[in-house]
Amino acid sequence: MAHDTFEVGDLTAVIGDNASDEISSHRAGYNGLWSLTHRAGDRSFFVPGIAGLNLEHIISGDGEADRDVFFEPRRSPMTFTRPDENVAELYQPPTHTTYLESWTRFELVAPHYVDLSFRCRATQHVFTHDYIGLFWASYMNAPADKSLYFRGGMLGRGQPNYWQQLCSPAHNRDSTARHRDDDFEMTFAEDAPDALYKNFSPLRFDVPFFYGNFDDFTVAYLFDRSDGIRFTQSPSGGGANAERETTNPAWDFQFLIPDYEIAKEYEFRMRAVFRPKCSREEIDREFKEWRKSLEA
Repeated sequence: MAHDTFEVGDLTAVIGDNASDEISSHRAGYNGLWSLTHRAGDRSFFVPGIAGLNLEHIISGDGEADRDVFFEPRRSPMTFTRPDENVAELYQPPTHTTYLESWTRFELVAPHYVDLSFRCRATQHVFTHDYIGLFWASYMNAPADKSLYFRGGMLGRGQPNYWQQLCSPAHNRDSTARHRDDDFEMTFAEDAPDALYKNFSPLRFDVPFFYGNFDDFTVAYLFDRSDGIRFTQSPSGGGANAERETTNPAWDFQFLIPDYEIAKEYEFRMRAVFRPKCSREEIDREFKEWRKSLEA
């Protein structure tokens, strides 16, 4: 079974691996949340046929001109299991180019949360630039507001921890926001094509979460750390929506592992929130309470 349906609290999700599905018209390659709806809404948060929280890229710095390498998690086999009523797990054996092995666990939590935990390990010495980069894409279903919002500022401006808005003007332009203390520089082969993760916004985040507006809902992504996490936005990464006469933005994130070791497991956790629209103060509270719960 490549996918299944989960109903928990206010959310109904279809979670699956990177196989296609003729009945739902799901396209091959896209994995994670095939669809997600809220009982108070009338459409999926994600573009039909593709996905949210989709493992999109394994970044090594080499071979990116080859689409089978650039989209390696889409092309390499992946399996879906349902170990518990509210839990899905995607397992990807060592992939065809970078030989990265990974486990992605999704757990739906009432009333409106999807918790994701990710583990991976390198099985061969093929990351020649001495880092591993992972990239997740969420193809949002034509929201009127394409922006991501987070707390942060610009370096060297003496700006306090104010709310910032990231809405890049075009795909691959000013697309990635790093943490204020993030000075890690990924290196790439000389013939490497452009990509979202190579283009940086002047904005830096201070607190590891962002949110966006979708119809009458707030969508927030909360992370268990700042180290290695980067936020990425594209105004058109999910293509176009002719009915709504607009584009589908991508609300993405990265997890970077500098100076990796072979066979060592690396992991992070995040929580995705899909709730009726709320204040920024409420989002702050959600983040603080979730982070506190991780310490219990």
